[in-house]
Amino acid sequence: MDWRDQGIVLSTRKHGETSVILEMFTERHGRHAGVVRGGISRKMTPILQPGGQLDVAWRARLEEHIGSFTVEPLRSRAAALSDRLALAGLNTVTGLLSFCLPEREAHAALYARTVPLLDLLGQNEVWPLAYLQWEMALLEDMGFGLDLTQCAVTGARDGLSYVSPKSGRAVSEQGAGAWADRLLPLLPCMLGQGAAPDDEVAQAFRTTGYFLTEKLAPEMGHKPLPEVRGRFVDLFTRRLGQP
Repeated sequence: MDWRDQGIVLSTRKHGETSVILEMFTERHGRHAGVVRGGISRKMTPILQPGGQLDVAWRARLEEHIGSFTVEPLRSRAAALSDRLALAGLNTVTGLLSFCLPEREAHAALYARTVPLLDLLGQNEVWPLAYLQWEMALLEDMGFGLDLTQCAVTGARDGLSYVSPKSGRAVSEQGAGAWADRLLPLLPCMLGQGAAPDDEVAQAFRTTGYFLTEKLAPEMGHKPLPEVRGRFVDLFTRRLGQP
């Protein structure tokens, strides 16, 4: 069995004396692991950093075997990682992908959203909003997409201000009524409206975070959401108002 694809490095772990097990998010084969011989060498270590873009060839005697990778670097994203927020963002994306994606199942649409997101690393004026949109796409791809098209109560398409934590559907100010304090905020940036200032994006992370933690994570065998996501949001929030 063999195939060739492109993908994003998610993680590595040591295997034996000189090799590593490389976990990739590939375009056509999804989250896939394989052994890289000599992966701990000085030559290979920089290539196998999380977030790196690789051309990979996988080979195994049988499809169910872990198999082995040979890799060629396409693009390194290491230059952006001198920035703490960019590094935290990268760790969050790779951590959530490792957490959420089933093995060897293609998620082409999510892959197509992930590559340009990682290419924006280090551009802190636009990256948090792009990441928020990616989180919403991740929820959609995993079957927990938010329905923000109209009010779940009145059917109105204007004045949408909340999200129901139970259904993930939008609710208008009028439809919320006395239940408003039990609903999650629906920010204009989640609807693709307005200038999306950082404080608004930070509030929107509360809503997407609820669905990641309370809806998606339990489907992953009741594992807690990776801590890297909370660390990224905390760092981003602390930076608000700083010059």
